[in-house]
Amino acid sequence: MREFFSNVSAIRYEGPRSKNSLSFKYYDPEERIGDKKMKDHLRFAVAFWHTFGFRGADLFGSENMIRPWDNFTDPMERAKAKVDAAFEFFEKLGVRYFCFHDRDIAPEGETLGETNRNLDEITRYIKRLMNGSDVKCLWGTANLFKDPIYTHGAATSCNVDVFARAAAQVKKAMEVTLELGGQNFVFWGGREGYETLLNTDMRFELDNYARFLHMAVEYAREIGFTGQLLIEPKPKEPMKHQYDFDVATTLAFLKNYDLDRYFKLNIEANHATLGGHTFQHELRYARINDKLGSIDINQGDPLLGWDVDRFPTDVYSTTLAMYEVLKNGGIEPGGFNFDAKVRRPSFEPVDLFYAHIAGMDACAMGLKIAHRLLEDKVLDNFIEERYASYRDGIGLKIASGEINFRDLERYAMEHEHIQNSSGRQEMLEAVLNEYMFEQQRS
Repeated sequence: MREFFSNVSAIRYEGPRSKNSLSFKYYDPEERIGDKKMKDHLRFAVAFWHTFGFRGADLFGSENMIRPWDNFTDPMERAKAKVDAAFEFFEKLGVRYFCFHDRDIAPEGETLGETNRNLDEITRYIKRLMNGSDVKCLWGTANLFKDPIYTHGAATSCNVDVFARAAAQVKKAMEVTLELGGQNFVFWGGREGYETLLNTDMRFELDNYARFLHMAVEYAREIGFTGQLLIEPKPKEPMKHQYDFDVATTLAFLKNYDLDRYFKLNIEANHATLGGHTFQHELRYARINDKLGSIDINQGDPLLGWDVDRFPTDVYSTTLAMYEVLKNGGIEPGGFNFDAKVRRPSFEPVDLFYAHIAGMDACAMGLKIAHRLLEDKVLDNFIEERYASYRDGIGLKIASGEINFRDLERYAMEHEHIQNSSGRQEMLEAVLNEYMFEQQRS
């Protein structure tokens, strides 16, 4: 296996007092948090596309990043070099999982058949490296948005030939994911939406999307894929409006088409920002509906109106995210995929390590703070008391479905004096800060 990060040794936990930027300050994989080690709570995964495929291009600038694994003329040789770089990176960083799109790992050929043969060859190459490693595949997916044929969408395209091509591509991606031992398969409808309703049959497109997903469920069962099927909500970009806008919209779609029993959700922080929600809101909505399956851990920027995919360094956000994950009892077989890319000025290969270390440390801090909040029940106790009026008397009858409007009218007339209690929002925010600052001091 070729070496591309010779100037970087294995990243170790050195603690918060360390000044070594190539070390973990808070992520100690062997530290026990509650009943599990930190590495088992935080099933971190590296994304093939941003980490090894992103080269710094943006709307106003060309590629600028130094990526030595790209310095090969032959496309298949370049793909294998990328895999070599990836496994060196996984092992030195100490991350046990990776995620991929089909088109991330193998080049496209002149025909679909040639493309599939390329994919098969690279899959065999990845498997050889996996055999000598502890690294596993967290999930795979199909890239149904990059090729010009997907201009009008994939499963929601107005063109039946495109629908068929998308189905063939997902079929192959599912087979590859199974071959690599993937624990999940993700559907991200990057172009499943519309630009204008003036030329769109929305009902037909939604019906077709549901037909597509039902066929996918059927095929997963046929080939023996027992992993978790996930849908990743996103409100817009590249389309003006995407049909899996947010958690609530996606849940309504799944229930409407009898798909909810087959799918959970892969929630991305940056997509929550684009949808006008907090990350915690999307996680909470998925959790209380038993649909929290996996997480793309990154962060957006409320000042920028696009999918910036920054690495997660906001400990306030990671704390509230980990709070939802712990309340959920974890997200296994899902995990925390770094669907994040280094900023354009961070163009050297070593910056990939700095970025992932920063994100892993922020998640570790958030996990420790969230665990203490749950152990001390500071939020749970307050919430329980806030809704105490529903635990007995007429409140219990409401909660038990034993009362009607006539009964409530009589009750209201007998209880004209209503007294509310304060929500204490600022106090609770101060308590959260106390726990965060205490963690930083410890």
